[in-house]
Amino acid sequence: MTKPQLLIDTDPGVDDALAIMMAHAHADIAALSVAAGNVGLGHTVRNARTLRDLLGATFPVFAGCATPLVRAQDEDAAFVHGMDGLGDVGFPEPKAAAEDEAAALALLRLTRERPGELTLVALAPLTNLALALRLDPTLPQRVKRLVVMGGAVTGHGNTGRIPAEFNIGFDPEAAHVVFEAFPRFDLVDWEATLRHGFDDAEFDAWLAAGDQRAAFFGKVFRTARDYNAKHDRSGVVAADALAMAVAIDPSIVTRSETRAVAVELDGRLTRGATVVDWASRLGRPAQARIVLEVDQARFAAMVRKALGAA
Repeated sequence: MTKPQLLIDTDPGVDDALAIMMAHAHADIAALSVAAGNVGLGHTVRNARTLRDLLGATFPVFAGCATPLVRAQDEDAAFVHGMDGLGDVGFPEPKAAAEDEAAALALLRLTRERPGELTLVALAPLTNLALALRLDPTLPQRVKRLVVMGGAVTGHGNTGRIPAEFNIGFDPEAAHVVFEAFPRFDLVDWEATLRHGFDDAEFDAWLAAGDQRAAFFGKVFRTARDYNAKHDRSGVVAADALAMAVAIDPSIVTRSETRAVAVELDGRLTRGATVVDWASRLGRPAQARIVLEVDQARFAAMVRKALGAA
């Protein structure tokens, strides 16, 4: 069976790290394009390079946008991921540098070189994708699939603006551009990731049974686990990993709804919220396949293999 070919837009980030490890274990990574989000761009680019070293991989890393498209953002997720985005472990300087080409330009070039081959996996705020679309609106025609980790489809978000999920809330204008441009994409939202968490003891057993990847992830995950414990969030919530599972194997989805989804740009309390037309009242094209349930056993098996615990 031919491995999926993935082009990953990311902002590593602890859960991004697990997702990238999954991609390396189950697919071929064409490149990482990197945005600011969980932490600043300097950290996210370095973290992408650190992950490349960990995996012994050679895929290129492209640095992208350091800020949202329109409004400056003063909220990141360092309180979950650590100030450096990887749990403040203090990894050595990665071996190879990032490429000189800007991420948005790399997204356009790679999809032109390989039209219809690449699944685009968006794990970060959608700034790089939006900029690429503004440069070339034909981008969706060359992408095999788009899988987005973002949103909170019934308003149970994870930011200071209660209905908003972090990736969409970090750059709502970018999300608006992407959601309007793609005629079809898979949406793996924050609420779905909460329904598909892993038992703590079970996950610890995987870490104990794994190889150097498990040892790495155990270290970088400590800050996030401490945060979860203090905020009554039980289990291991692996948001980007769930989106990656859907990208690698779409048949893992057992329940979904295809609906029109838009992004609120102006609300004082709701800016960044994903608004779903559940009852098809607006007459807009239903462009988002909203992932509601996946085969949890298969998802777990994919994570275990990524940790070397299969």
